[in-house]
Amino acid sequence: MIKCLAIDDEPLALKQLSSYISKIPFLSLVGECGSAAEAQAIIDAEVVDAMFIDINMPDLNGLDFVRQLDVPPMIVFTTAYSDYAVEGYRVNAIDYLLKPFGLTDMQRAANKLKHQFDLERQAQLSAVDADDAIYMKTEHKVVRIPVSDIIYIEGMSEYLRIYISSKDKPLIVLLSMKKICERLLHHDFMRIHRSYIINLKRIAEIGKNRIMMTDGTSLPIGDMYRDSLSGYVSEKFLGK
Repeated sequence: MIKCLAIDDEPLALKQLSSYISKIPFLSLVGECGSAAEAQAIIDAEVVDAMFIDINMPDLNGLDFVRQLDVPPMIVFTTAYSDYAVEGYRVNAIDYLLKPFGLTDMQRAANKLKHQFDLERQAQLSAVDADDAIYMKTEHKVVRIPVSDIIYIEGMSEYLRIYISSKDKPLIVLLSMKKICERLLHHDFMRIHRSYIINLKRIAEIGKNRIMMTDGTSLPIGDMYRDSLSGYVSEKFLGK
């Protein structure tokens, strides 16, 4: 699924945009935002693959908002003014929807997103699968970490604690949850809480509100991540 944000300062336009997203099977709406500030808060909290964003918004318009993002997701601009088309493509937008647009136009843009998403996902998988490792800087040295050895990752503001089966103490690295999510979430990892990412192959038990990992650590399940975890368990579950 491609996790999307719908961003428009006009309530009716935002409602219509969200409705279109819900009708496309491979898109998942993770937030409706009436401003760039609202969108920024969601982007800081979780992985967002794509944004459908209006250009003409008060305070901070869509173009300027995208330009200020360090690592912008895939972008589809929406606007009532065709003059912005060239500017939209200058910031590497995937597509440009001129208002008023219909579901057919939306489907076209969504198909372009999916094509790009599939290409990037394949690149991510290949990069990790090549030697099943990631390299991180910790304590003034670069450490090779086998991905399969990671049990779980804990976020602490600008730092991460990475718990590894072969080490008694976690590695502490200067990296954001967002960055590690972008690298690992398509490689048998899942975010279960604002502060935790787990290796799905290292789960020992799953309770109503907590997960027990193979090292005996009990981790909380965040409300906003519960559905994703339930979906994963349902796919694996053999009993009733």
